[in-house]
Amino acid sequence: MRLIASLAVATSALTLMACEPADTPTPPARSEPAGEAPAGVPDPEALTAEGWGPLRIGMTRAEVVAAMGEDSEPEAVGGAEPEYCDQFRPMQAPEGLLVMVGQGVLTRISVFEPATLVTADGFGVGSSAAEIKAFYGGRAVVTPHTYVEAPAEDIFVWDGERPEADEYIQDPARRGIRYEIGADGNVILVHVGGPDIQLVEGCS
Repeated sequence: MRLIASLAVATSALTLMACEPADTPTPPARSEPAGEAPAGVPDPEALTAEGWGPLRIGMTRAEVVAAMGEDSEPEAVGGAEPEYCDQFRPMQAPEGLLVMVGQGVLTRISVFEPATLVTADGFGVGSSAAEIKAFYGGRAVVTPHTYVEAPAEDIFVWDGERPEADEYIQDPARRGIRYEIGADGNVILVHVGGPDIQLVEGCS
């Protein structure tokens, strides 16, 4: 599938990169200025558990297309059963951003290299797992990576009550952020949205 291939390339490239760990547990500066929003107003360019920019988790596919354009690669296969679950990059979305549409609604947004988007807390591709865990503290749910040995891992930060590490979130109303950590101990992907941020192979 296109997503798996894209993520494999992203993972391989990032594994070969030498990234120095941060000296402090404070989140890194964003790759770009936060924008013109006054203090206290959320940055519209930041990834949040609710989405990014004009893309809001829960939108219909038609609303996603109206906001950011149609699939930039309509001939590619974004899911084994696209009528049930599909992934694609809208034409007007940044490179390295994919949306997941499940059962007709937007359930997840994922970013990987070369995307430079960061979460509202300042973390993105290339951020270190150590500083993310230090920043979130007890809110972070850390689980082993499905395919790669430690220090690769997944760091989940859910809105609301913190779940147990082995709990699979099923409530479609829950929102969260998943930082996928690669073999070098740094973020290779960021997923935001509902329970589908837990999926490890695209739509499955």
